[in-house]
Amino acid sequence: MNTISDWKENAQSIALPEDRHFARARKRLDSLTKPLGSLGELESIAAQVLAIRAGSAQLPLKKGVYVFAADHGVTQAGVSAYPKEVTAQMVLNFLRGGAAINVLSRLHHAELTVIDVGVDAEFADAPGLYPAKVRRASRNMLREAAMTQEELAAALQVGVDLSEFAHRKGHHLIAVGEMGIGNTTAASAITSLLTGQAVANVTGRGAGLDETGRNRKLNVIRKSLRLHFPEPTLPADPIEVLRRVGGLEIAAMTGFILGAARQGIAILCDGFISTSAAALAFAIAPNVKSYLLAGHRSQEPGHHHLLRYLGLRPILNLDMRLGEGTGAVLAMPIIEAALRLYSEMATFASAGVSEAEA
Repeated sequence: MNTISDWKENAQSIALPEDRHFARARKRLDSLTKPLGSLGELESIAAQVLAIRAGSAQLPLKKGVYVFAADHGVTQAGVSAYPKEVTAQMVLNFLRGGAAINVLSRLHHAELTVIDVGVDAEFADAPGLYPAKVRRASRNMLREAAMTQEELAAALQVGVDLSEFAHRKGHHLIAVGEMGIGNTTAASAITSLLTGQAVANVTGRGAGLDETGRNRKLNVIRKSLRLHFPEPTLPADPIEVLRRVGGLEIAAMTGFILGAARQGIAILCDGFISTSAAALAFAIAPNVKSYLLAGHRSQEPGHHHLLRYLGLRPILNLDMRLGEGTGAVLAMPIIEAALRLYSEMATFASAGVSEAEA
C-alpha cells in the first residue's frame, strides 16, 4: 500500500464485529444475578469488547500502550508554551521509565512501545523504542502542507506496521497515545474541519498557554485553514485534512487505528490528539467505530466535539489533558472489571435465584 488511493481502498475492507457475538454477550449479561441493565455502561463495554474478540472471554487481557512521537513545524509560529525540544526530551523520559505513562503502564501491566515517527532528534537503540522516522518534523502548516503525499503514505504505513506488531504480540486491548509539542494546534484544525465547529470552540490552551498565547494559536489555525481550505465543505476529505494540517504522529495513529480494527483488536483512544486520529480513521472507514472505546474526556474543548462526532461515551472524566495515553490506560481496569463480571458472576439459573416477574 504505497499510495493514498491504496489506503482508501484498503480501509473499506474493515469488517464489523459479528452481530451474533454481541447478541450472545447481551443474552448472558441479562441472565446474570442482577436487575436488568443495573451494571450500566459496564454491560455495554463488556458486550462491545466480547463482540470485537469474536465472543472470547479469555482473561487476563494482554494489553499494549503505543505512544507515537513527532515534532510539528507549526511550533515556529509560537503556538506552544514549551519549546519543541521537549518532544525529544520526553521521549528519553519515556525510555528511562520516568513519565506518567510509564508509571501507569507498570501499574496496569500494559506493555509500552514508543514510536519515533517524526521527532527532530536522533535516538540510540533502546528497549521499548520503535524507530520509524519518516522525517524530522512535519512542515509548517502556516506556510505549506504539513506532509507531502509520499510522507503521509509512509506515516500511515508506520501505523499499520505497528498494528501488525500488536497483533503478533497478542495484544487484546491497545491504548493509543502521543507526544508532540504543537500537536494540539494540528488537532484543533482537524477537529474544526471534521465537525464544522468554529476554531475558537475547539481550541484550548494546550500545554499551558496564557490568553495571549491562545489568541496567537487561534490566529495561526485560522490562517492555516484559509490557506489550505479557502472554501471548506462538510464532509471534509479526511486524507487531505490529515495531509495539510495534521502531523506525522497523527497520521501514524490513524494508520494504527485502521490497521488494529482490521486485526480485530479493541482500541482505547486517549485524549484530544489521539481522538483526532480516531475521528480521521472513522471518516475514512466508518466501520472503525465498532472497535473504538474512549478512555476519558480531556479538558481540551475540542475533545468533547470529537467524542460527539464519533458517538463515543468516555469511560472516565478526570479533567486530564496530559496525553501520552494516560487516560486510556487508566480506563483499562474498568474494561477488565466489566469482562470479569461477565465471566464470573452466576446466572439466575446456576445460582437458583428467582428472576423478576414479567
